[in-house]
Amino acid sequence: MSSAEGGSSGGRDKDALEGVRAIVLKPSESLDESRLTRIAGADFNDAGLGLAGLLGSLASTGFQASHLGDAIDVVNQMLDWRLSHEKPSEDCDEADLDPKYRESVKCKIFLGFTSNLVSSGIRDVIRFLVQHHMVDVIVTTAGGIEEDLIKCLAPTYRGDFSLPGTLLRSKGLNRIGNLLVPNDNYCKFENWIMPLFDQMLLEQSTENVWTPSKVITRLGKEINDETSYLYWAYKNNIPVYCPSLTDGSLGDMLFCHAVRNPGFIIDIVQDIRLINGEAIHATPRKTGVIILGGGLPKHHICNANMFRNGADYAVYINTAQEFDGSDSGAQPDEAVSWGKIKGSAKPVKVHCDATIAFPVLVAATFARRFHGANSTN
Repeated sequence: MSSAEGGSSGGRDKDALEGVRAIVLKPSESLDESRLTRIAGADFNDAGLGLAGLLGSLASTGFQASHLGDAIDVVNQMLDWRLSHEKPSEDCDEADLDPKYRESVKCKIFLGFTSNLVSSGIRDVIRFLVQHHMVDVIVTTAGGIEEDLIKCLAPTYRGDFSLPGTLLRSKGLNRIGNLLVPNDNYCKFENWIMPLFDQMLLEQSTENVWTPSKVITRLGKEINDETSYLYWAYKNNIPVYCPSLTDGSLGDMLFCHAVRNPGFIIDIVQDIRLINGEAIHATPRKTGVIILGGGLPKHHICNANMFRNGADYAVYINTAQEFDGSDSGAQPDEAVSWGKIKGSAKPVKVHCDATIAFPVLVAATFARRFHGANSTN
């Protein structure tokens, strides 16, 4: 190759490189940094970081930590809201204009969770919220009721996800993920609940029609145990709804009771009126929803809020995906399309195991307010 050819080739390479640079290193548009969050994690060189500092760093960490930070912000907005923040409507009553009254009216908070979370230690976090009347309406599954009661009678133990089912079956042990529940726990539950069903059947009349929520209130009263969130729901008059009351050990007990002593009736229609009414009649209050997991609790809460044209605040914590069209995995924006969450809301979904995310969320919101803003440092 002659020197002239070499020079020509080198020129082409330089031209090509400049073209590549123009493609790869495309100039950035200017960003308005006043409206953006710079990514930065917790600085553990700071000896005074504390829990508050760690929690405060979540929003700027990125990925699901940022979603959890956003969820903390949304829950704090729920807790901060007062009717006094809104302009009085033209048709409001004179009593509604009283400043003290308007300052006393808070956001109505719906809490939903699946049964596995009550099987886990999240039960104790839920109990804290209910004990101190920090939520207003609860929706859960049958397991979310019975597991709370059973734990008052006998403990659940830590096991392992890999324990073989055949071996556990031979030992009378039931596995919930990496938790173990002995069959004896359910025997104790049966011995406790059957006499109650007998008594409730005797009390049944045209004037006293049992509904799932009435049954749950009675169970919370009778368990009389301060470790139970149902006990505190009874004490604080917080309704607990469970339209799937028969889908679990409770259903097994109701089946056995119906065989031995038929006639006990539980009416679900009254309860659907009641939970929808919880949302419909919340006005002028705003409503907020915090939903752990998916399935029935998620839909039951969102569907009730549809009757008021959507919740004002929403936080989902679950690991379900939306690709299969399930309601469990659906993003909050899907609920907006149904009118279950207001279009003006800024809902957050945290893709995370609730046993990790929910205690962190509560620590940065409900618990911090309960114990004082400086106590978590």
